[in-house]
Amino acid sequence: MQEYRPQIDPETGEKTLPVHTRGRDLVETALLNKGTAFTHRERVELELLGVLPPAVNTMEQQLDRVYENFSRKKDDLEKYVHLINLQDRNETLFYSLLLKHIEEMMPIVYTPVVGLACQQFSHIFRRPRGLYVTAENVDRVDELLLRGGSREIAVIVATDNEGILGLGDLGAGGMGIPIGKLSLYTAGAGIHPARCLPVSLDVGTNNAALLADPLYLGVREERLRGDAYFDLIDRFLKGVKKIHPGALVQFEDFSRQNAFTILDRYRNELLCFNDDIQGTGALVLAGVKASLRLRKEKLSEQKFVIDGAGAAGIGISRILTLGSMAEGVSEREAREKIWALDSQGLIIDDRPGLQEYKKPFARRRKDVEGWTPATPGRIELVDVVRYVMPDVLIGTSGQAGQFTEDVLRLMGEADERPLIFPLSNPTDKAECHPVAALRATGGRALVATGSPFGDVEYEGRTIPVAQGNNALIFPGLGLGAVVMGASRVTDGMLLAAARSLSTTLSEERLQEGALYPPVSRFREIAHRVAVQVAFQAGEDGVAESISKDEALRRVDAEMWAPEYLPYRAADGKGVQ
Repeated sequence: MQEYRPQIDPETGEKTLPVHTRGRDLVETALLNKGTAFTHRERVELELLGVLPPAVNTMEQQLDRVYENFSRKKDDLEKYVHLINLQDRNETLFYSLLLKHIEEMMPIVYTPVVGLACQQFSHIFRRPRGLYVTAENVDRVDELLLRGGSREIAVIVATDNEGILGLGDLGAGGMGIPIGKLSLYTAGAGIHPARCLPVSLDVGTNNAALLADPLYLGVREERLRGDAYFDLIDRFLKGVKKIHPGALVQFEDFSRQNAFTILDRYRNELLCFNDDIQGTGALVLAGVKASLRLRKEKLSEQKFVIDGAGAAGIGISRILTLGSMAEGVSEREAREKIWALDSQGLIIDDRPGLQEYKKPFARRRKDVEGWTPATPGRIELVDVVRYVMPDVLIGTSGQAGQFTEDVLRLMGEADERPLIFPLSNPTDKAECHPVAALRATGGRALVATGSPFGDVEYEGRTIPVAQGNNALIFPGLGLGAVVMGASRVTDGMLLAAARSLSTTLSEERLQEGALYPPVSRFREIAHRVAVQVAFQAGEDGVAESISKDEALRRVDAEMWAPEYLPYRAADGKGVQ
């Protein structure tokens, strides 16, 4: 089996990669293909003479060519398809291109364009990638995992496709999310693409349009529910624990209650985390902590309103609670600072049928005594902001326009430097445009968005609008856990990731009004987060205790760079 760890050539002392494949099979293997960059020696030794055009290109020449073609594409979906096709034929070149143009291309390979790609998945499908687990094949899950990729899988990103971004149930199309997330694991954290496995848990779909589409590629049945659903999840995870016992499993875009049920059931049994719940929470905590450098206040002193009490909203609530508790307040005191709303308005504990995962953040009826809501019998966002006067407003509702002019104006009255996070994806689901937040607050708001927006010109100054992208958290969190062989992801590791990210923001950028560092520092950020998470894993007792210097050494040793190594025939029988 092909290994991807380089060896030292005894003749030259240089790093080389022994390869088992030759000829056309070699150039058709995306993890090994170098295209026109194969040297003359490699072409002779690996039976590539005549297979490629005569010219030998450098990687830089190849990057110029593929970027030129990328730039010619007429719309974002064409650009997405172009990049996926490159990934399917030459992964090293794909990652080199992605890192060179990370600010331009991250929105293409991930949010917001990946949402459109998921919607069109069955119509733009080119080549399979990853693993599809269904009720029909889950009884052979060990076999599937064995042939689904490398024997050294480090990270698995798995989705059941029901809660894709702000778009909902996209059936088999949800596979675009694990593929996109893992491309960011490799680009940012340097986890070799051979060690990444995207998984779609295709349990059917309730999307009528997909079921009626003759080109739909997924299971044409309504979604599994109840015991049958959780049995499939359990069998899949038992297979992972058996075949890839050291792998991190990242749960992605599950529906709300299922997301919490699965995370809470398995988080102490295997190395796993839910990016929508814990990753988003750590990301927001990092942004809030960065702002406190300006405000000269404690986290536990802030009042939060969270509009959208789904996986992300409650996940944010959970980690804000943990962050405040780390400052010495009680859990009850920390929760008292959080006001959460869902589609029915403010969550109050006497509401019939209130979901379990929301109950810890439900308010008591007496908390709203004396309030006069704008709509009788229903306490909406504008009412909560008016009476609570929060410091921080966070949107995870998936509803464009939720942060109305009145809401934003009240935020400006509540705090001298209010924090406003319209985090919903994709772009057209954002709760408000950054311009609206800044105008309503006289340019005083600190704004971070979930999707990328341009900088804002306001009264003669340019205000950067930082993207609060989970990609600033999860690659480093995952890498830190994997290099340590951690047994689970702890709350301490999540807090360490948030703390590390908050410290990467420069003082100059913070003074300009940004809450996160630019995406151009993507790989540096992942590296710094990974080192802190690795060290914290030892401190929390889920891995061996090591020094920060040793954590740095382990992270450095794991991070793969997308560059071409010289190849040698693995059997030593190259043509002379």
